[in-house]
Amino acid sequence: MKFTFKPLVIGAVLLLSASTGCQKDFLDRTPPNIILDSQLWNDPGLITGLLANYYDRLPTHTAIYQGADNNANPPRPTGWVDFSAYDEAMWSGYNNYPNDLFTYDAFRWSGWDYGLIRDINLALEGIDKNSVSLSTTQKDQFKAEFRFIRAYMYFELAKRYGGVPLVTTQLVYDNSGDTTPLQVARSKETEVYDFVASELDAIKGTLGNTGSVTRANLYTAMALKCRAMLYAASIAKYNAASGLNIMTPGGEVGIPANLAAGYYQKSLAAAKEVMAGPFALYKGNANLGENFYEALTRKTANAEVIWAKDFLVAKDYRHSFTYDNIARGIREDNLSSSATTPILNLVEAFEYLDGSSGELKTRNAAGTDYVYYDNLNGPFQNKDARLYGTVIYPGTTFKGQEVQIQAGVKVWNASSNSYTNIEGGLGSLYTDGKLQTGSSGPQPSQQDVSNSGFYLRKYVDSGAGASTRGIRSDTWWVRFRLGEILLNAAEADLELGNVTEALTYANQVRARAGFTAPLTTLTLERLQNERRVELAFEDHRVWDLKRWRIAHKVWDGNPNTPSANAFILFPYRVVRPGSPMDGKYVFDKQLSLRYRTPRNFQLFNYYTFLGNGIRNANPKIVRNPFE
Repeated sequence: MKFTFKPLVIGAVLLLSASTGCQKDFLDRTPPNIILDSQLWNDPGLITGLLANYYDRLPTHTAIYQGADNNANPPRPTGWVDFSAYDEAMWSGYNNYPNDLFTYDAFRWSGWDYGLIRDINLALEGIDKNSVSLSTTQKDQFKAEFRFIRAYMYFELAKRYGGVPLVTTQLVYDNSGDTTPLQVARSKETEVYDFVASELDAIKGTLGNTGSVTRANLYTAMALKCRAMLYAASIAKYNAASGLNIMTPGGEVGIPANLAAGYYQKSLAAAKEVMAGPFALYKGNANLGENFYEALTRKTANAEVIWAKDFLVAKDYRHSFTYDNIARGIREDNLSSSATTPILNLVEAFEYLDGSSGELKTRNAAGTDYVYYDNLNGPFQNKDARLYGTVIYPGTTFKGQEVQIQAGVKVWNASSNSYTNIEGGLGSLYTDGKLQTGSSGPQPSQQDVSNSGFYLRKYVDSGAGASTRGIRSDTWWVRFRLGEILLNAAEADLELGNVTEALTYANQVRARAGFTAPLTTLTLERLQNERRVELAFEDHRVWDLKRWRIAHKVWDGNPNTPSANAFILFPYRVVRPGSPMDGKYVFDKQLSLRYRTPRNFQLFNYYTFLGNGIRNANPKIVRNPFE
């Protein structure tokens, strides 16, 4: 079943008395804009609408339907804008906002939304106390769905803060002046993860919604358990193995290393429950690059998607992700932008199909000259097909149109025995009448045209009018899909020493990407790269680096550390009359010219600060490390 948000006004009716008989009947009527508890909790349609509201409020860090909106309630300071804040992309849009994000502040991953948890607890209590018309099966199913949302919310809190207060019943102030009973201490980090697991196990059999990809069911619950337990396991192992040992004396932060194996086992068991379901990697298109793009965007005949947040043009429920991130030369609206542009760091993470490193071959072995290509897409030939499905790179198309990506021409200067770069405006021609600079750039620092040499394909809508203000997009946001579950299972198996089984899962994902020779050995580093290329722009990268306790090494703030800096790739046409190189293409790799600030993840970033406001409201809340 698909459903969209239905706003509800919920509360008790204030009974008014009248002093005159002629007003009595009027004042005794129930106001039409208020829903009584007795109405709400006995009407499946109203409860479903409330569930839609709560699903809509579930947090994400980076998602296609969220822009930076500090005026939202609760505030949403992050969203797809932060695709450019890590090592998947850079910002090529208006102003320099994301450049300020390269050094991450202590509150960056905030999300202390106990309002949603309170509302869920109220709903569970409301069903128990007021539902007299619903069958037992209906009540159990609705309660299970509310509990799923609460479990998801607690996982999101644990990702950010570690242990948090576990509140599962209403906290009601008695007007005594004493607020102590309302102050709940933080649970241990392990206790929050254990609560998530136990809740999901308890409700998986009563969630219903069989076949739905927009409401929680058995497989959605197990997908969440699989992900959450993998996080707990890797935190337990690598917090100690890294030597960081970030923890608090009471266990609010930190998971003992001896619990890692148990959490890996739980993650693997949950993954196998999902894999036993009706899911399969999407293979509906013989073109493997297009196939991977469709695996995230196709809404019909797609057995890979387990759970998604859907949008519907028919209901005017849309978002502006495509309008804000379409390639410059093919935009349909003269005000649309090209803000999120993938960087060379990510592009080179995609291996060649022979299993060799994904580093692009742009210079000869001696480093004395370029590698010359006949076509703009030359360096990308025989690459992992997931690259095409994720990134628009030089020499490719989108929506059936060429995306012209050419920075300029390199004109040979015989006197200096070197090339001179000549660049121009978008779509400009050189004096030989051939293309000088592509209609999609790239250009070093011009806003709303790629500053990296690439554009985003994944999640950008290929439908007509999707990049216009008037139509926009209803591409869905996939929260769980089988590709992730297979990689989760591979990681858990690898950590448990089941290498053969881990290889089986990893090779399934790689085969879909065009690798014909399966891996015969597997390391965590290799699997980490698999996750990077398979799950790019799906809100995994920063959380993965945090749970493996390597974020501070990958993004160390050092201008000499390649992984901490944004690299770009600019293609040029060679102008060298009389030479066999004339008309060929070469590529310059370099640091971003617009942003030169290295990404800087510090140790205090592993757990988000709570802040004085939270602690002033509840003195039992202990500080996080480094706070």
